Amino acid sequence: IRGRMVLGAFGFQAIGALVGTAVGFVILFENPNVAAWRWMYASTLVLAVPVIIGRFFIVQSPLWLMFRGRVKEAEIATERLLLREPAYPKEVVLHREQARDKHHEHQWGEAPWSALFQRINLDRTILASVPWFLQDLGTYGIGMFTPTILAALIGASIDHPRNAAELIQRDILATKGAAFIDVLLIVGIVFAVLLTDRVGRIRLQILGFIGCAVGLLLATLSLHVGGTLSGVLLFAGFMLFSFMTNIGPNAMTYLIAGEVFPTSIRGTGAGFAASFAKIGAVLTAFLFPILLKDIGTDLLLLILVATSLAGALVTWRYAIETKGISLEKIEEKGLAPKRNK
Repeated sequence: IRGRMVLGAFGFQAIGALVGTAVGFVILFENPNVAAWRWMYASTLVLAVPVIIGRFFIVQSPLWLMFRGRVKEAEIATERLLLREPAYPKEVVLHREQARDKHHEHQWGEAPWSALFQRINLDRTILASVPWFLQDLGTYGIGMFTPTILAALIGASIDHPRNAAELIQRDILATKGAAFIDVLLIVGIVFAVLLTDRVGRIRLQILGFIGCAVGLLLATLSLHVGGTLSGVLLFAGFMLFSFMTNIGPNAMTYLIAGEVFPTSIRGTGAGFAASFAKIGAVLTAFLFPILLKDIGTDLLLLILVATSLAGALVTWRYAIETKGISLEKIEEKGLAPKRNK
């Protein structure tokens, strides 16, 4: 159930996206002026403070503690994770020889960054980081600027607002559309939770990338037709993208990065993958508005179609399926997950 549990927690990201859109709409509705964005940013502080406090009470990974030789702390952490009434087992005792075995390549605390790029781990690093980077290009681009794109494509009546009131009205209309589309993020993550331990991470990620490409292609086609069909294709495309990104790459990249590495470099590997992916997110945040203006919505969406297909290709090429494999087995070189080529 590891996959379902991790994605169940990850699913709150989709809930947050929907709630964030709703908060933005309420703020714009109650405070319709161009400075409303300040209140939108300030609203995040309401939840940020308790999250920071709660971070100090998270249980450390027993596997990581064991690898570091901190057996007693690992036993305490395991007891906290297994806390139940009545207590079972009565006492947690971990054998010290479990803390090290012949399969570990590095001594306690000595695994360097370069271990990520050694031959035995390079495929894992590529699988964990490159598809995540490509996914973030599309997810953050479409996610952050869905209201902007919708405002440009469906706001024809006020396509060139003459004053702040018309600009805000257009944004309110686009925000409603974005909220409707964001519902599919939640639906997608629900399906991901249900399917990840049945279908597998790799299949869902590949199918998700392909589905994202199809959704973006539908949105692109909406620019070349008129009337009702244009709106249908636009919303169908964005809705399909939102659903497929959460059933596939948005969820699976997060899950795979936390599973595919051995304990000695799991934190480093997952951290590197997330950091590399956020390069794509930052590039999108800065370049998307510029490209939207300079090359137009049409070509920009086609570029994202290409990056989605590239994500599917890289996932297939470097596939390592972790479904049904315990983290302890991943430690052992001889029992590493099989390549799905």
